[in-house]
Amino acid sequence: MNNKIENDDLRVFVAVARKSSFAAAASELGMSPAYISKRIGVLEATLGIRLFHRTTRRVVVSEDGEQVFVRAQTILASLDSLFDDVAERQGVPRGQLRISSSFGFGRNFVAPAVARLVAAHPELQVRFEVFDRLVDIVSEGFDLDIRVGDDIAPQLIARKLMANHRILCASPAYLARRGTPRNLHELAGHDNLAIKERDMPFGVWRLRGAAGQEAVKVTGALSTNHGEIALQWAVAGAGIVLRSLWDAQPHLDSGELVQILPEYRQDANVWAVYPQRLAGSAKVRVCVDFLERRLACDNRASANSII
Repeated sequence: MNNKIENDDLRVFVAVARKSSFAAAASELGMSPAYISKRIGVLEATLGIRLFHRTTRRVVVSEDGEQVFVRAQTILASLDSLFDDVAERQGVPRGQLRISSSFGFGRNFVAPAVARLVAAHPELQVRFEVFDRLVDIVSEGFDLDIRVGDDIAPQLIARKLMANHRILCASPAYLARRGTPRNLHELAGHDNLAIKERDMPFGVWRLRGAAGQEAVKVTGALSTNHGEIALQWAVAGAGIVLRSLWDAQPHLDSGELVQILPEYRQDANVWAVYPQRLAGSAKVRVCVDFLERRLACDNRASANSII
């Protein structure tokens, strides 16, 4: 058996094992499926074992592959930690970071900040992706998730980047036509713009008031998986929306939207979330520190329109 194992082949193997797909691993790593298949074949020949059971529909890690998967993750984490330590001593963070976030906040806030991060630290390579769902950063191979919402799994490390909360609002035209709700229960008789977005349960709004947290079931003819679309509908007079203050504030300032039931709010702070394996990562720490400063700077610069 050839005892030389390439570290990159271990990374390819871990990606395929996590994704249960050669094609998905190829997309994540920026390689062709044919190259992924070739490297897995080389690794299997080197180890003298079959790492996967392949069918036309799926790829399943073999029993031997499960053992290799555990060891490979340990080896790669140790290597990444070594490179991180060297980079920290040199004062130059380097290497690849995979960062995820939500559609709206990711596009409007995180993307510009990430561009500035790479400009300030050119040895970093960042792959930034946005989703309309909550990302499992461990199984999907992300190093960092910038998320809006306070529901964070205890096994993850979270650092608060920015204060934020969601509010109820509607356009003056809608309120003139349908009336202004006087309490949460009256929302049931209104057109509510439900959003299927990451941490938000669809069709249920949980809000905190003087009596604590309350849940209200909402319905309406319009719903979406994109918060910016729901906000556009609200501005156009289609109904009531529950939206982050950072997103709604410019429309409140312009008079396009009016806050209703201001005694109720939904906490939805902005967090940097990353797995335990990266607790000591210098490049993650540099990135989080930078994003915290950048978001604070953006907030101050946009004080009249955002939080």
